[in-house]
Amino acid sequence: MEAQAPQAGVPHPAVSVIMPVLNEERHLRGAVQAILAQQYAGEMEVVIALGPSADRTDEIAAELVREDPRVHTVPNPTGRTPAALNAAIKASRHPVVVRVDGHGMLSPDYIATAVRLLAETGAQNVGGLMHAEGENDWEHAVAAAMTSKIGVGNAAFHTGGAAGPAETVYLGVFRREALEQQGGYNVEFIRAQDWELNFRIREAGGLIWFSPELRVSYRPRPSVRALAKQYKDYGRWRHVVARYHEGSINLRYLAPPVAVCAIAAGLVAGAVLTPWALLVPGGYLAAITAGSVPAGRGLPLKARLRIPLALATMHMSWGWGFLTSPRSLAKKVIASRRPAVLSEA
Repeated sequence: MEAQAPQAGVPHPAVSVIMPVLNEERHLRGAVQAILAQQYAGEMEVVIALGPSADRTDEIAAELVREDPRVHTVPNPTGRTPAALNAAIKASRHPVVVRVDGHGMLSPDYIATAVRLLAETGAQNVGGLMHAEGENDWEHAVAAAMTSKIGVGNAAFHTGGAAGPAETVYLGVFRREALEQQGGYNVEFIRAQDWELNFRIREAGGLIWFSPELRVSYRPRPSVRALAKQYKDYGRWRHVVARYHEGSINLRYLAPPVAVCAIAAGLVAGAVLTPWALLVPGGYLAAITAGSVPAGRGLPLKARLRIPLALATMHMSWGWGFLTSPRSLAKKVIASRRPAVLSEA
């Protein structure tokens, strides 16, 4: 008998966990083990969409398939996240779909809590905290920056907040019917695909729900270069989203590009016109240094000393990505716009 959608009287619907992976040899086994160890009484499967990795990701995935019949793989030759997600959704079969990344570690009761919240709220998608955790001094510093307001502003899925309706959530636990109704992810959104899908779900009248009860441990990028690329992409695609959906921008998103412009202007003016202009970049450095003190509370000294570098990398890369995001990319994405599909009910 096919499992029913999450609702009162059906406490343990079957669950499909989908994972887009690319070059995840470092964390894939731990991420899958955290899924298989979930404190959940319902049936479960894990579908890993394999991109063209240059490391041992495919070998590790094959080992996981041999070790547990609940684990399956599907190919994702493009390597792009939205294509991977769509392939995994198509290959999965259960009424609740849980998205997990290859470097995300679910808390033990994550799925059980998410299924309960779907039933209690009537939401089409629920999500919670992206709890960054490092494994060395640099990653501890990045994790502290990513969970501080000076690093990411007031983003609830980074810093926490009260449960309630949200524009988007981290990863997400969906009712399959919502994914199928909207036709899955828009493959043109290389980044921000979660936001775009949740936007369509909300346009169709669906509820997106954030709850701090849900927590995924996230492994930060392992180097300054990798972190810079990640945040440059974030900024670039946030500008695409702003052009795609006018009115979605706010002061939190504008702060990094404004900071980049102000610091660049201060450095040029300081060199050409007056040393007083150097107060702008100097003030920024003072601010992130001061902000790193509470953010790094409890960390080793070497990690605390790296927090200002992590903050500056995040802010400057995000701002630069936002400022240099080409209009042609936004036009291509806008041309692929999918209208929200309304339920026939």
